[in-house]
Amino acid sequence: MEVSMQKEIIIKAENVTKTYHTGTISVQALRGVSLSVYRKEVIAVMGPSGCGKTTLLNCLSGLDAADQGEILIEGSQLDAMTDYERTDYRARHMGFVFQFYNLLPVLSAIENVEMPLLVSGVNPRDARELAMGALAQVNLQHRADHKPAELSGGERQRVTIARALVNNPVIVWADEPTGDLDSETADQVMDVLLRLNDERDLTFLLVTHARRVAARCSRIIRMRDGQIEGEQTPAEIRAQLSQMSEE
Repeated sequence: MEVSMQKEIIIKAENVTKTYHTGTISVQALRGVSLSVYRKEVIAVMGPSGCGKTTLLNCLSGLDAADQGEILIEGSQLDAMTDYERTDYRARHMGFVFQFYNLLPVLSAIENVEMPLLVSGVNPRDARELAMGALAQVNLQHRADHKPAELSGGERQRVTIARALVNNPVIVWADEPTGDLDSETADQVMDVLLRLNDERDLTFLLVTHARRVAARCSRIIRMRDGQIEGEQTPAEIRAQLSQMSEE
């Protein structure tokens, strides 16, 4: 007997709009975006600069408020929450990885990783243990006492990933996570993300310009002028890369 397996939607956006006002200029960053992301997917959002990729990530994650539309994360409606509730929800359920690491230079790797826990009121001893565990997940426990300036670019990004994992999130948002890295190091960082996706059933939404990164994701969302213009499969991206290498 066949058993139908229904995918669980973890992120759902319906008709989301966002306009930025700067003096007399208004920029429509998002124009009625609708999107569903299923649990354990690794989604790449691609498109030209200024198309609304980062704005979409910020609105979906609650870092920025949409003007209109509805956003549900695990069934919870973000715009129905107070600012405090959204902040608390992000701290408990989400992790963030950015292109330029956002690590505090005066702190060691483990201190950077444990900081979100300490801010949330976790006991310092427990926070240290959890931070070391997160560093171990990205194979960086041996560099725990090193400051960012003493780490390579790839190691700094792995510290950022460990910090994103330390609160045991269900979703990780990543804005150009390999943008400051060479191709080999970017591949290593993607190896880590995909291993964590497989081992911990994490859902990733990545904003990226890199076709090499997109080709390793589950699904590629293409944006232009604040709208989703379509989707691509990893196979289609790999075919583009193959064609480019032959030219």
